[in-house]
Amino acid sequence: MSLADQVLDGDIRAAARMMRDIDDGRPHAVEELKRLYPHTGKAYIIGITGPPGAGKSTLVDQLTASFRKKGKRVGVVAIDPTSPFTGGAILGDRIRMNRHASDEGVFIRSLATRGALGGLSRSTSDVGLVMDAMGMEVIIIETVGVGQDEVDIVKTAHTTCVVMVPGLGDDIQAIKAGILEIGDVFVVNKSDRDGADRTARELTTMLEMRNAPEGSWHPRVIKTEAQRGPGMDELSGEILAHRDFLFTSGQLAGFVRERNQRHFLDILRDGLYRHAMEFMGRDGSLEKVVDAMGDNTLDPYSAAEAVIARMQGGAAGR
Repeated sequence: MSLADQVLDGDIRAAARMMRDIDDGRPHAVEELKRLYPHTGKAYIIGITGPPGAGKSTLVDQLTASFRKKGKRVGVVAIDPTSPFTGGAILGDRIRMNRHASDEGVFIRSLATRGALGGLSRSTSDVGLVMDAMGMEVIIIETVGVGQDEVDIVKTAHTTCVVMVPGLGDDIQAIKAGILEIGDVFVVNKSDRDGADRTARELTTMLEMRNAPEGSWHPRVIKTEAQRGPGMDELSGEILAHRDFLFTSGQLAGFVRERNQRHFLDILRDGLYRHAMEFMGRDGSLEKVVDAMGDNTLDPYSAAEAVIARMQGGAAGR
């Protein structure tokens, strides 16, 4: 049996091997994904994002427990910082969720960012597809932490939860970073700390000032204490309310279409880049271009146009 067939048969070890091969970029993993793809599209994806230190991993741990109580099978993709020594994930997030290790209804996979911007690893979407095909009804993706440009999660998850915490400095910094535009649910975690009420009020005020289109979802601010549990039922309820809104409003189809387009274009871009590198490697043209740029006898724009033209000519010749 192929790895894909074993995954569809419920083999957890086969799923783990397939995710490893995807993250390592092994060519045969693409063939396995082709077999799995017709069996995907059923899982609901929740994104958990926010600045480092906001308690995202503990929140994911509690959300996982909450959905398990509802009888849902849960997959977790935890994006960890890349190790400067091995290039792999440090695995801190998986350690925090260790209590679910013996639960067959939970599958947790840590991924390294591997230098990717946007808060997500490049293999996140494909790993999510494997979890979907495994029968995970809810997939929670935890980003490594967001800044102004690290908002890829909103293009991947059906519901994006932005997690803030009082006491990290200027609370309005969250607004400066463009976070208000990406959240479907806002969470003020560690709400037992001083300043939690003020942070929640400021977020609520800024959300009310937005010029949201008529008929759109109006995000709420939920206060939680993920370490001890208060607020988690309200948070999971708000996530499910947003899911119901997407279905009843008809916005789900448009979101899925945009996500599929982005996924396809990402694969196409990566494939074209690999093809170009292989093409230039055959005759050493990359080194020649770099040398010519060094003495200003060639500009990079003309060089890129020439390589593309040569690649197109080669394709036409075949």
